[in-house]
Amino acid sequence: MTDRLMLLDTASLYFRAFYGVPDKVKAPDGSSVNAVRGLLDIVAKLVALYRPTQVVACWDDDWRPQWRVDLIPSYKAHRVVEVVPSGPDVEEVPDPLEQQIPLIREALGAIGVPIIGVAEHEADDVIGTLATRAALPVDIVTGDRDLFQLVDDARDVRVIYTARGMSNLEIVTDAAVVGRYGVLPSQYADFATMRGDASDGLPGVKGVGEKSAATLLQAHGDLDGIRRAASAGLLTAAAAARFAAASDYLDVAPTVVRVVTDLDIAVPGVAVRALDAAGTEAAEALAHRWNLGSSMTRALTALASVG
Repeated sequence: MTDRLMLLDTASLYFRAFYGVPDKVKAPDGSSVNAVRGLLDIVAKLVALYRPTQVVACWDDDWRPQWRVDLIPSYKAHRVVEVVPSGPDVEEVPDPLEQQIPLIREALGAIGVPIIGVAEHEADDVIGTLATRAALPVDIVTGDRDLFQLVDDARDVRVIYTARGMSNLEIVTDAAVVGRYGVLPSQYADFATMRGDASDGLPGVKGVGEKSAATLLQAHGDLDGIRRAASAGLLTAAAAARFAAASDYLDVAPTVVRVVTDLDIAVPGVAVRALDAAGTEAAEALAHRWNLGSSMTRALTALASVG
């Protein structure tokens, strides 16, 4: 079996679990555990399908870093329910999910999956750094297309894309990005900058959609090349006017859109493995206490089958 690192965009997955698993089975105290059970089932399925030898749960220590907000104040602004001057703003999260997040962390720890987050950075930045530094092939599991910028066939870095559901997982490679958008993964951040993304509060360049962004990148290589072409009169007057009007946005947006790849972290040397007797007993006790039942069993069985 080839060694392979799997990086989980954890929040993307537990939100999917929360909305995808009916809230019928409760903990003994009546609290919701559907996101926890769903996430354990997701981990079990991913491990069974793709056989990673290492799994890391990448965490949003700050889902809306101030340095990104300073550059683009609208960044994720529509998701803020409380501004916190001394720390990360509070994101809009349904109460039944918010209450499960500590248990999600505990359950991941119980099955031996390390959690890595970095202050003032998103999980995307943790993923970007670990994927860039890894000395082995990498699978990035996410429903966020922004991480397509990390796909790299030469280094065997691919995305397992969950947007269509866990029953319709898509392996995203260089060819998949080119086929879908007409740009290389290395061009994807510039493509996303121009296109914009309402879900992240990124306005993009008005009048430039996916097709025109791809055409411009095919002709000029990258965003800097496109802006130079606009200044040199090599674009149509209408296109040049659009880029001139978006100049302030384009000066800062690439820094916001590109994931960070140089954080002070390293890939943890924790291999997927069967738990020892004490670890298994602790995981089973956690499952009993919170009624995680067969979901915990499936996760432990999948991890043991690889390790």
